[in-house]
Amino acid sequence: MRIVSPLKPRLEDVDAPASERLIEALAADILSDQLEDGARLPAHRDLAWKLKISVGTVTKAYRVLQRRGLIESSKGSGTFVIGRRRPQGPVIDLSVNAPPAMLNERVLSSTLSVAARKVESFYFLNYPPPAGHEKHRMLMANWLTGIGVNANPEQLLLTSGAQQALAVAFATSSRPGGVILTECLTYPGALTLAQVGNYSLMGVPTDHEGMMPAALDAILAKTKETPSALCLTPTLHNPTGATMGLMRRQEIIKICEKYNILIIEDDVYGLLKNESLPALVSLAPERTLYVTSLSKCLCPGLRVGMLLVPPQLVQIALFALQATGLSVSALSCAVVEQWLYDGTAENMLSSIGAEALRRLAVARIFLSRWMTEPSGKSFHVWLPMPRSEAERIVEDMAQEGVLLTAPASVLVDGTDSESGIRLCLGVPSLDELHRALAIMKQKLECSGYP
Repeated sequence: MRIVSPLKPRLEDVDAPASERLIEALAADILSDQLEDGARLPAHRDLAWKLKISVGTVTKAYRVLQRRGLIESSKGSGTFVIGRRRPQGPVIDLSVNAPPAMLNERVLSSTLSVAARKVESFYFLNYPPPAGHEKHRMLMANWLTGIGVNANPEQLLLTSGAQQALAVAFATSSRPGGVILTECLTYPGALTLAQVGNYSLMGVPTDHEGMMPAALDAILAKTKETPSALCLTPTLHNPTGATMGLMRRQEIIKICEKYNILIIEDDVYGLLKNESLPALVSLAPERTLYVTSLSKCLCPGLRVGMLLVPPQLVQIALFALQATGLSVSALSCAVVEQWLYDGTAENMLSSIGAEALRRLAVARIFLSRWMTEPSGKSFHVWLPMPRSEAERIVEDMAQEGVLLTAPASVLVDGTDSESGIRLCLGVPSLDELHRALAIMKQKLECSGYP
């Protein structure tokens, strides 16, 4: 007797090719337990006839779902759902905001081989200057100038990643206990630095373009103690993905000039923006401490950060950098030098940008109703919602084996009731990303959140 499939044939109601719509519909039914372990799926031809699509479309969808581990095919028997086993711990990590991996072992091996022949023993037999060797500072200054940031090597400090550069910028611009303004939703690392360094962060409301000038002006007008600095991410803000337009950047600078406060510009995502917008340091070099790195735009293991400071702050920044006890790796600088020379850096950046757009397209298929649209090649997206709702969904997702950023970890004011969920799209494989986002969509729909 022929076994009838329990599947209710449908295509997901999204703007996508028929194969993608079928994949997402089947994945959602499986992940929500509407199709149980061992349930038989219709034959390719039967399902194609019922949905009025081609047999090839069904075949493609089944093949993708099989690679994801949701179904299995047995020759002569049919295609069946594989039962989901609850994981003991998180297995898909959407909490780490890193670029998609675009470096293979062959390229890395070739780079290290060339670098080994070129690097001088001098760089390893002596302690480096606090700001990095002059050769490496000139290299990175030229690179910054090439992307539109005019950099004097004498004002450029090389660091072991952007986090160290940001820590030095905090110490350069503010004394312990001093007030630093930032977006009310901010990069979790900035909150950690403030706590460790005993700085007081004050949040400024934001909108779709990031920090709101009127809100900033109002806070500065009524604050008794003028903050020492304003720390902000004008391009692909973390966590919201917002990017300031030119007018917004100019307005923020005018307010900082009015109250005579320094600007700390965190521009680690600057190379991923869609528009040709000037960095704040290009508009106000006399008061801007500019932070960037290669970790976010090329690969996380390349710990080369940069801090560009105004001339009058160079000695203070050097003193703060020395206090950290860390120096940029000479080997990492040699790798960067080779990648800039042979075009690897440009190729990787282009590939990462294309992959970021591809992953954003996947996120839209599942979450367009809930996510805010980033204005560049972002590998993180933001789902704004009440904090209580976000915390519940994060807990539910952990039970499903998907790790998300804690909503409280991006709040400057820990008592705020509004937050959201940051989804980092760069680390997991595409199959893992599809699985995680399908579960996320199901959780959001079940929660009734609009």
